[in-house]
Amino acid sequence: MAKTFDKVDVVTVGVGWTGGIIAAECAKAGLNVVGLERGEERGTQDYQRIHDEYRYAIRYELMQDLSKETVTFRNTRKQKALPMRQMGSFLLGEGLGGAGTHWNGWTFRFLPYDFEIKTITEEKYGADKIKPDFQLQDWGITYDELEPYFDKFEKVAGISGETNPLAGKRSDDYPTPPMKKTPILQKFEKAAQAKGYTPYMLPSANLSEAYENPDGETIFACQYCGFCERFGCEYGAKSAAEITVIPTAKKTGNYELRVHSNVVEILKEDDKVTGVRYIDTVTKEEFIQPAEVVVLTSYILNNAKLLMISDIGEQYDPDTGRGTLGKNYCYQINTGTTGFFENQMNTFMGAGSLGMYMDDFNGDNFDHSELDFLHGGGIWITQPGNRPINSNPIPDDVPLWGAEFKKASIHNFTRSLYVGGQGASLPHKENFLSLDSTYKDAYGLPLLQLTYNFTDQDRALHKFISEKTAEIMNEMGAKEIVEANVLADYDIVPYQSTHNTGGTIMGVDPETSVVNNYLQHWNADNLFVVGAGNFPHNSGYNPTGTVGALAYRCAEGIIKYSKNGGSLV
Repeated sequence: MAKTFDKVDVVTVGVGWTGGIIAAECAKAGLNVVGLERGEERGTQDYQRIHDEYRYAIRYELMQDLSKETVTFRNTRKQKALPMRQMGSFLLGEGLGGAGTHWNGWTFRFLPYDFEIKTITEEKYGADKIKPDFQLQDWGITYDELEPYFDKFEKVAGISGETNPLAGKRSDDYPTPPMKKTPILQKFEKAAQAKGYTPYMLPSANLSEAYENPDGETIFACQYCGFCERFGCEYGAKSAAEITVIPTAKKTGNYELRVHSNVVEILKEDDKVTGVRYIDTVTKEEFIQPAEVVVLTSYILNNAKLLMISDIGEQYDPDTGRGTLGKNYCYQINTGTTGFFENQMNTFMGAGSLGMYMDDFNGDNFDHSELDFLHGGGIWITQPGNRPINSNPIPDDVPLWGAEFKKASIHNFTRSLYVGGQGASLPHKENFLSLDSTYKDAYGLPLLQLTYNFTDQDRALHKFISEKTAEIMNEMGAKEIVEANVLADYDIVPYQSTHNTGGTIMGVDPETSVVNNYLQHWNADNLFVVGAGNFPHNSGYNPTGTVGALAYRCAEGIIKYSKNGGSLV
């Protein structure tokens, strides 16, 4: 028999960046908030011995336990989906802070073009430019409408950066200056500028200087230790929910955090949700938490799964095109070029967001009239601090084992650089999320099923961006370069990016979206769904900055709803 708690104003499912933002804003407004996190509580004090590459970067100690919860995958509907039994293409976070604990800290704003991609594309190139079976749609909000929320997120997180000349207009500068422009970054900058491009310092959640945010939380200056991605920060210098918004929520006295709490169902009655049912993962006890408002703030895959399991919304059907839940799953198109140099460079110190970026071939910043793809990608170089196990750069003619491999790997550790590109991912009718009919998780619930493959759009964009990265690497003076392989089918085994998007997309019409532009569910006005799952497509950027902005707008909507109820649009 499940124990039922007293009703609260707001319950969030998942406590990372989005759950923390919702909690902080609602608690500051006087609402009583409970945050349910299925992982453990953790913070800066727990990361004091985290410089262990094998434990955290290879064995993924901060990540989700796939023996209890994972996804199944297939490239096409004709294939049988099988479980992802080891971390591969993407890394699912778990524990307080979520994936925002082990991120690198790249913090972008999506381009104005992204939010009105269908309208702008059709106006500029004609409707025929959008290929059949691509489900491109506007987001139901413009960049200008979202700009104040971008600004708020950047100030709470203390983002270090400089103005990007090819991005949308800003109401204010970044709250802290950009990180150090090292000799490696200067080499990239000089080469890009020689080609006529406009590189800028990458906007970074690894802070260039100590900073106190508007809520009174302190984030310290980055030490350039090189342990960012896949690690927590022992200095409190990488902005994350557990050192910003979660402490802010706790200080109000209106917030309760419960860890080891795995939500297995959203409870509903008529056209409202009434709360959630969850299981304590340690004691196996079952609880019900009633709430006036339920907010899904876990990772995009779990948000979609909970809606499906709870039978809220209509599942997307690729045969008919009807339904919205699970629709428009997108990913990211990654490519790049490795260059080998004569002289040694400091490649072992760095930070996750110590880098430069350029948007000359991102969004619609260049003409697509004669190109066989839409959108584009950002081109970048970073100095993240290469670590010895995962960093073995060797030319193509060197064996992958033995004495010759060891010699080349050691020699090139400080003599190789990588210029990367991350391209947009556009929604195709055959790329979607659903429930698996065979495999179940540790609690007896169906696993989420991912059906996804790269498209001809992706392959054309990949080839284009690959060539641009090779041109820049040559300009940088590499004596030898290794270009990216041709893009084949999507493979879930090798790591690529934890930039999964879609499945609970936003928009202006319940026939084509799951939530409105306050992220309020069309089928239940006291249910909100927050995360990169709201993106109708993915851009040539990391998603966190845009997720943060949407979360602040959602929090504003929840506070409005708590006063008046009803639809917010």
